[in-house]
Amino acid sequence: MDDKLIRKYAELMDELGLSAFELTENGRTFRLEKTVQPAPAQYQIIGAGAPAQAAPQSAPAPSDSYTDVCSPMVGVFYAAPAEDAEPYVTVGSKVKRGDVLCIIETMKLMNEITAETDGVIAEVCAANGQVVDYGCVLFRMEKE
Repeated sequence: MDDKLIRKYAELMDELGLSAFELTENGRTFRLEKTVQPAPAQYQIIGAGAPAQAAPQSAPAPSDSYTDVCSPMVGVFYAAPAEDAEPYVTVGSKVKRGDVLCIIETMKLMNEITAETDGVIAEVCAANGQVVDYGCVLFRMEKE
């Protein structure tokens, strides 16, 4: 297939907002796919004298009776299974080992993050839709 024709189809995909295009001609199949990059994370710079914003849900400072649930991967944090659904857990929720706490989306895969121990959610440290890094604290749990 001609490079000019490929570029023409790619421009058509952009124009129509398509993420994939497939053409079968003379027994040969040609497919173009484009991956959609997520919007870059937006950060707010808080200068001296500016009021600091509170965490999504706050709780007491960590101590020995608390354990952190950290992200095992880089991805997008989702507190609920769907946009209009209730979050899996909130501050004060009692969880047992194996209970789903949240979802982290990585490369279009939804990964359920589960509790490793029994406890009570003392703090939710990530906001819904926030990009989280490996090792980022997602929840602070009070051990039972």
